[in-house]
Amino acid sequence: MKKRKFGAARFSVAEVGLGTWQLGGDWGPVDDAMAQRILASAVDSGVNFFDTADVYGQGLSETRIGSFLKGCSERIFVATKIGRFPHPGWPKNFSLYAFRMHVEASLKRLGIEALDLVQTHCLPAEFIQKPELYEWLKILKKEGKVRNFGLSVESMDEALFGLDQDGVSSLQIIFNIFRQKPIDVLFEKAKEKHAALIVRLPLASGLLSGRLTPQTTFAETDHRHYNREGQRFNVGETFAGLPLDRGIALSRELAAYVPSGMSMAQAAMRWILDFDAVSVVIPGATKPEQIVENVSASALPALPEDLRGNIRTFYENRVAAHIRGKY
Repeated sequence: MKKRKFGAARFSVAEVGLGTWQLGGDWGPVDDAMAQRILASAVDSGVNFFDTADVYGQGLSETRIGSFLKGCSERIFVATKIGRFPHPGWPKNFSLYAFRMHVEASLKRLGIEALDLVQTHCLPAEFIQKPELYEWLKILKKEGKVRNFGLSVESMDEALFGLDQDGVSSLQIIFNIFRQKPIDVLFEKAKEKHAALIVRLPLASGLLSGRLTPQTTFAETDHRHYNREGQRFNVGETFAGLPLDRGIALSRELAAYVPSGMSMAQAAMRWILDFDAVSVVIPGATKPEQIVENVSASALPALPEDLRGNIRTFYENRVAAHIRGKY
């Protein structure tokens, strides 16, 4: 798989990584055996970037990755996120003591000596703007517990603020065909700052796979069931902020734009990879075959310029007005 430089860091990552929210059981049940198959399939496909969080299954995702790493001979770049773990919870999570405690717990679950990247996990804006947060992260880096730190954010205002903070090496954002604001607001500044951009929700919680229908159902433990209207966290994290029925209808319209020989998921992934500001895309997968399809986008040719223009017009005229949540 093709690799890209990770911002200003001295290493490169495969341009398609693996998001592991699903390994915590938050997309529905995934047993240990399937979790190990998913991770193995990713590495066999050339993936060397795993993104996780301490709150995914309250540590289960990290534990499963840690078990996999014990028998893995490849060098895997491991990124995790902190700040939303329920113990001790807000506002006690916001202190150097809590940051250190959560980082050390992640290290133990992952079975590694230092985190390649730790990210704050979609914290409220008022916390992102506190200067002491960045001092705590610098201390953890100085202590050797983390090699790099960044922010996972929900809005472009938060992303732009993060770019101006000393030491921030990466931003994790929502970006896909249904959510294109970063193109105009963020990409050029990120390149100027040499900041890595990690793209989550590239398939808009499955909408851009083209496989969801009005009859599709989700397990009660799947955020696509319990967070459709933002009942548990930012609605933008589920279906990219679109109402499900609207998103399904839009995905059907989008099917007309998919080039011959590509699936909708491949076209959606290729569209993202055509932006050089993007460092790595982290689709999730509940089956090994989904990883193979996602990774295959790396080898596909760039989409034609006229098609990209049509997709932009489609977004502006048909999608943008329906997006909900912080953006």
